[in-house]
Amino acid sequence: MQTLAHFADGGPGPWILLFPVIWALVIGGGVALLRRTGWRGRRGPWRPPTAGDGSPIAVLGHRFASGEIDEDEYWRRLSVLDEQFGRPGGGGAA
Repeated sequence: MQTLAHFADGGPGPWILLFPVIWALVIGGGVALLRRTGWRGRRGPWRPPTAGDGSPIAVLGHRFASGEIDEDEYWRRLSVLDEQFGRPGGGGAA
């Protein structure tokens, strides 16, 4: 029976195991590259959500940007939210 240990007798030798290792490294490198570049903007289980996404001020800003509320209502509500929650930058509405 021809085994890898008998490579001197015309067998493929232990170097044949190098090709699957090389392919595993190539595939693993491709997956790592895609995770670092292609999926960077998306949230996944490896990235926690940012702190200000669910804050009331951020929600109000999204509603104003989408056109759900007008500018006067935005400033009125923002002044109330500034008093209650404060702004991360420290500045008030003005």
